[in-house]
Amino acid sequence: MSIITILTDYGTTDSYVGEMKGVLLSAAPGATLVDITHSIPPGDIASADYVLSRTWAHYPAGTVHLAVVDPGVGGARVAIAFRARAHFFVGPDNGLFSGVIRGAEVEAVVLPTPRLAAPTFHGRDLFGPAAAALARGEPLGALGERYAGIPRRVSGTVPHHEGKVVVGEVIYIDRYGNLITNLTPDLVPVYASLEVESLIVGPIRTTFGDVPSGSLLAYIGSGGTVEIAVRDGSAARRLGLGVGGKVKARLG
Repeated sequence: MSIITILTDYGTTDSYVGEMKGVLLSAAPGATLVDITHSIPPGDIASADYVLSRTWAHYPAGTVHLAVVDPGVGGARVAIAFRARAHFFVGPDNGLFSGVIRGAEVEAVVLPTPRLAAPTFHGRDLFGPAAAALARGEPLGALGERYAGIPRRVSGTVPHHEGKVVVGEVIYIDRYGNLITNLTPDLVPVYASLEVESLIVGPIRTTFGDVPSGSLLAYIGSGGTVEIAVRDGSAARRLGLGVGGKVKARLG
């Protein structure tokens, strides 16, 4: 049976997710639909890219990943479907797939907009039918004309050195208020001391139980990068820090 994963910023209060799933199941009966999340902050392409980058590889080869966070819906942005790393991806070409395509060979097509598609709901009327077609086994090339370029990438800040300090930034905040950064273990040795907004967090810990309740800590998260948390609390609320906030690792 085909698998279609779905990631959106639609939320679950309105009818949008239900309508899109109806289209998918009508066009690809028997497909297994998996909700990655519908709680991406509205229009937050960078957060969608981060979540999709963490999840897609855990699914079997041939899975179709439908991702729709599309603040430019109905505008000039291109609608695409592509194959990369033995998986299929469908959604707007607005940087949403940056992590997926990094270092990958990509075969992409431009999806034509159906004449009767609602200009504000391409998830249901354009991307949904394309994802269903791939799940039915239709060849990628039958969905549209070959895309001459490669999917667009979000330009993100990379960690850099300032003397004996490595400077990174927060790239995502999870529902617990943990600050997920772009600092990787190869940049932050065990002897480094983490610092946020001139507040010393300390060395890398293993897990939350390594510090008392209410204390700040830094650790290598399950996504493989440095995270800042408050045990039994929210680091985002405690520090007043959002995406783009600076996090430093002092090396000496």
